[in-house]
Amino acid sequence: MDFWSAFQAIILGIVEGLTEFLPISSTGHQIIVADLIDFGGERAMAFNIIIQLGAILAVVWEFRRKIIEVVLGLRSEPSARHFTVNLLVAFMPAVVLGVLFADFIHHHLFNPITVAAALVVGGVIMLWAERRDHRIEVEHVDQMNWTHALKIGLVQCLAMIPGTSRSGSTIIGGLLFGLSRKAATEFSFFLAMPTMVGAAVYSGYKYRDLFQPADLPVFAIGFVVSFIFAMIAVRALLKFIANHSYALFAWYRIVFGLLILATWQFGLIDWATAQG
Repeated sequence: MDFWSAFQAIILGIVEGLTEFLPISSTGHQIIVADLIDFGGERAMAFNIIIQLGAILAVVWEFRRKIIEVVLGLRSEPSARHFTVNLLVAFMPAVVLGVLFADFIHHHLFNPITVAAALVVGGVIMLWAERRDHRIEVEHVDQMNWTHALKIGLVQCLAMIPGTSRSGSTIIGGLLFGLSRKAATEFSFFLAMPTMVGAAVYSGYKYRDLFQPADLPVFAIGFVVSFIFAMIAVRALLKFIANHSYALFAWYRIVFGLLILATWQFGLIDWATAQG
């Protein structure tokens, strides 16, 4: 393993960890940063699976008490079964649409221009969602019913478009469907667990031939770095939303997306030919 490969792994691990659970699109940032540091091809596809697992492990660790409580209470606690059913209901749309459209989306939409446009559009929608009057029906995730879960599961599917943001679509969708900011954020984290693990297992099996023993050190670095920075991001976000709206993230998305589009429009960077 050379220095440049280790550096690329650290940079992309940091990007994945910091952006996976913030409503700013981790996939979009990965596509853009990977293009800037020339990390692409089949090796990058396998690497992304590994660092996503590092990020999701951070959330599993952060919410380990709730997870253990639900697992142990499945037989005897109606609330645990209710919560599990909601997760499954919300998870299923992504399974169905992911299997049907994942390859098409990856081949046609995984490029910086699509990412930039989705960042801007998503930012505008986020600002609108934050500024409208909120009528809160659900203060805590345990108060959700299956219709709330299904609606959030459907809007999560929008995140198949790179730049949209899985966490952004589920959180903002939750706000629009009557969840409190805390409930929407926490349910987004819980829903990320089966969604991301399922996607990683599916992609890992599909692209299993891409995993080579020689890449293990680079993948290990990315995994550890992603875990550490995802833990930092999750804890920071939970503290932030206690007293703030998501407007800051919306403006970040808009400015960043416009910056990418401007550099492309004026020929400063040839984003149009870049591939994720």
